[in-house]
Amino acid sequence: MIDDDAPVLTVSKAAELAGMHPQTLRQYDRLGLVVPRRTRGRGRRYSRRDVARLLQVQRLAQVEGINLAGIKRILDLEAHVSVLEERLSDLIMRVQEEGRVFAAGPDAGDVVVVQRGQRVRSAAMRVDLEHRAVSGGAVVLWRPTPRRGE
Repeated sequence: MIDDDAPVLTVSKAAELAGMHPQTLRQYDRLGLVVPRRTRGRGRRYSRRDVARLLQVQRLAQVEGINLAGIKRILDLEAHVSVLEERLSDLIMRVQEEGRVFAAGPDAGDVVVVQRGQRVRSAAMRVDLEHRAVSGGAVVLWRPTPRRGE
């Protein structure tokens, strides 16, 4: 089966599949709406994904009444959203992998790793928690408790 991103269609074949004139595809290429890959001889080669994008451009122009500049902006924003979603997914995975929670240790300046949802109540517990395995992911904000008389 042919990959949807494989650049195998000529301008005329892609235009036929999209129900457009080949010159329309060339114009969309110049405007950056649908940019096909190029052969060594600089010929345009479209993929199935490019044809789907051509159909989307056609629908936005004819059905929705959006001009080509507006369509370009929509497509650029959709691409930006895709990049941001991928970045978010990577960051979520990173947080889950790192998944450690830190708390103040028994001595001044010490930091210990604790399990999510637990509090460090005593020096003995702090030392015990320091050696436990950690799962999940969270951030703990530590505030020193005021001493009596302060």
